[in-house]
Amino acid sequence: MTENRTPYPVRVDASEDASVSRGLWLVKWLLLIPHYVVLAFLWLAFLVVSVVAFFAILFTARYPRPLFDFNVGVLRWSWRVHYYGYWALGTDRYPPFTLADVPDYPAHLDVAYPDRLSRGLVLVKWWLLPIPHYLILSVFVGGGLWLGTQVGTADNGWDSGWGAGVSLVTLLVLIAAVVLLFTGRYPRPLYDFILGMGRWAMRVTAYAALMTDRYPPFRLDQGGIDPGSVPAGPIPPAPSGQPAATPPAPPVPAR
Repeated sequence: MTENRTPYPVRVDASEDASVSRGLWLVKWLLLIPHYVVLAFLWLAFLVVSVVAFFAILFTARYPRPLFDFNVGVLRWSWRVHYYGYWALGTDRYPPFTLADVPDYPAHLDVAYPDRLSRGLVLVKWWLLPIPHYLILSVFVGGGLWLGTQVGTADNGWDSGWGAGVSLVTLLVLIAAVVLLFTGRYPRPLYDFILGMGRWAMRVTAYAALMTDRYPPFRLDQGGIDPGSVPAGPIPPAPSGQPAATPPAPPVPAR
């Protein structure tokens, strides 16, 4: 059977920083404390907004746009912090304090707004349908789904790994940090795999948070540029008689 490569509505991108400091990662935990405090409140609000959205979808088949934009902003903020911090160590540029997208920051997340959502799926897609993904992510991340652990540990924001104990991803980031410390270079295979796992987890998180009805694909789209998704903005219709426009692929950052 041919694999379905239909673009997924959750897009997660990043650009590797060629000038990452060898030793800054040793103190990033301290530098990120203000973000951890803010994210603790944001994730609490995310949970409340998701409950309100649940009932809105159940009765109207629509996710209220202001609530949707807020939750996308929380995911976006969290992704920037995690990319800077101990999920990826992908950049030394300090994350901005904003829910909005920052075009020149090296980490981006967008979710295409759905016009309508299934009233029936909303009852099961946040707990039952993603179970296979939860199991797979538990193997690589450790301690279960990232969203569940983060909501459950909202008092301390984002921790050093997605779950309890030392996960495979945490171990790979540690290896990358040691290599970076001694060589000044981030091993590209580790970077690509780590970003792929982050992308997979973010897709599942958005699905479980009721933001799309499209089931997340079982594939590891590695690297900083998301090859399996599309920009969240609408694609303008093609002129009469012309083929539909295809969004240009983002440029690959120079190394």
